[in-house]
Amino acid sequence: MSGFVSLVGAGCGPADLIALRGLERLHSCEAVVYDALVDPALSGEAPPSARRIPAGKRAGGESAAQEDIETLLVELARQGKRVVRLKGGDPFVFGRGGEEAIALERAGIPYEIVPGISSAIAIPELAGIPVTHRGLSRGFHVMTAHTADGDLPEGLEELARQGDTLVFLMGLSRLERIAERLLNAGMAPDTPAAVLSGGNSPHPAAVRGTLGDIGVRTRQAGVRPPAVIVIGETAGLNLLSTHLGPLAGVRVGITGTARHAERLRRTLEREGAQVLRVLESAVAPLPLEQDLTLLSDGTLRWLVFTSGNGVEVFFRRLREAKVDLRRLSACRFACVGPATAEALEERGFLADLVPREATTRALGEELGSLLRPREEVWLLRSRQGDPLLRETLEEIAAVTEVPLYETVPERTGPLPELDYLTFSSAGGVTAFRKACGGVPEGTRCVCIGPVTARAAREQLRAPVLEAKEISAEGIVNAIREDREKAGAGENGKEGACAL
Repeated sequence: MSGFVSLVGAGCGPADLIALRGLERLHSCEAVVYDALVDPALSGEAPPSARRIPAGKRAGGESAAQEDIETLLVELARQGKRVVRLKGGDPFVFGRGGEEAIALERAGIPYEIVPGISSAIAIPELAGIPVTHRGLSRGFHVMTAHTADGDLPEGLEELARQGDTLVFLMGLSRLERIAERLLNAGMAPDTPAAVLSGGNSPHPAAVRGTLGDIGVRTRQAGVRPPAVIVIGETAGLNLLSTHLGPLAGVRVGITGTARHAERLRRTLEREGAQVLRVLESAVAPLPLEQDLTLLSDGTLRWLVFTSGNGVEVFFRRLREAKVDLRRLSACRFACVGPATAEALEERGFLADLVPREATTRALGEELGSLLRPREEVWLLRSRQGDPLLRETLEEIAAVTEVPLYETVPERTGPLPELDYLTFSSAGGVTAFRKACGGVPEGTRCVCIGPVTARAAREQLRAPVLEAKEISAEGIVNAIREDREKAGAGENGKEGACAL
C-alpha cells in the first residue's frame, strides 16, 4: 500500500507566506515532517490526528541525517499515509529536495513538488534589498559557500567582473574568505554588502557595510547562522516602508493553544510585529466520564465554559454522542469572557452570563449570585483548570467537574531572541518553565490577566506586563503602551515594566 508525499516549500518568515496549495496539503495530511526554521504555526495547520515529526537541519546544532529523512518519508508513505515534507524556503534551492524526490522515485512512491519562496530572495527582500534593480543589477547569482569538499565555489572571479548581485547561502563562517577572493578578483572595496539573518532565525541580525569591512562588522555584531550574504550595488538599498505599524521591528514570542495563538498572531502582525511561536500547547481530548445524554432530560442546569477550546471539544463530543442540540433548551450557558462567548455563538448558542471581568474569579462570583441552592452546574473545561472556580461554586451549587481535554505543551526549538513573550494562562506559565527553564535576558513577559501575571512573577522572575483587558487585544495594547513608555524613558521618563 502506497501513500503520497508532497515536498512543500514553506517560504521564509511568517506562516502565511506559504503557497495556498502547500497549506491545502497540510490541512489533509496524515504526517508532517518539518524543518527547523519553518514557522511552528504551520505544523499546527495539520489535522490533530496527524503525526508531527521534526527533522530540522541547523548549522552547529542538532540535525537529522539526510538519509534518515529519506528513509522516514518512504516508510510513512508505505504505511499508506499522505505525507507533507515541509521545508524552509523552496525544496529545490539548496533544500536537498531533489535528493528526497530521487529517493521517493526509486522506492516507487508517488510525490509532488510545491514551490516556496527561497531564502535567497525572501531574506534580502524582507530587509529591503531587491536582488535585481534597474540600473544597478540586471541579474543575480545564488550559490552555497558550504560545499561537500569544504572549498569555495568555483568561478567567483568571473562573477565578480559581471556586476550582478551575488547571494551566498550557508556561508557565514567563510565570509572573510569570500570577500578576499572577490577583492582579489578586482571588485571594488566600497561595493555594498549585507549579512542578514531573518525569517524564523532564532538570532535576527542585519549588518550592512562594504565588501572591504563587512567581515569585521559581522564579527563585531556577533551574527550567528543561518545568514544570507548579499554583495553588489543593490545591497546598498533599504526599500522598507517608513509607514509600518507601531510595533514594526518588535519580536514577540507567543505561547498557548492554536486557537488563542492565531487570534493573537493576527492582531500583532496588523501592528507590524514579527511573531514567533515558542511553545505550542496541543489540545488533547480526554475520554468522557460523564454521560452527555443526561443533558437531554429537561433539567435546568448551568453549563460553564472557560475557553473556546472547551466549547469546541464539548460540541464535538455532543455530535459523537448523537445528542440533539434542541434538547439543550433547559440549559443555561456561562462563559468566562467575550472570546469564549463568541466561540459558543458560532455553535448557535448565546451565553446567558459573561462576567464584566474575564476571570474565573469574577465568573464564580457573578454566577454564584444567580444560582439557587444545590442547582446543577457542569464545569466543561480543561483538566488543568483553576480549582478556585469549583471551590467558589461548591459553596452554593451541585458542581460536576467535566474534564474535556488537557493541554500538552510542545517546545518548538531553541528560544529565539525576543522583545516580549506572551502568556494566556497560569498553566501556560508553568508549562513554559518546565519546557524552557526561564525567560531570555532582556525579554518582557506579557500576561493576559492578574492570575497569569502572578504565576509569571513567582515562577519566571522576569519583567512582567499585565494586560488591562483580558483578551488578545489587551495583550497587544500592553505591548504598544510599553513601547511608547520605553521611548519616553529614553527622554528621562520612567519605564513600564516591574518585577
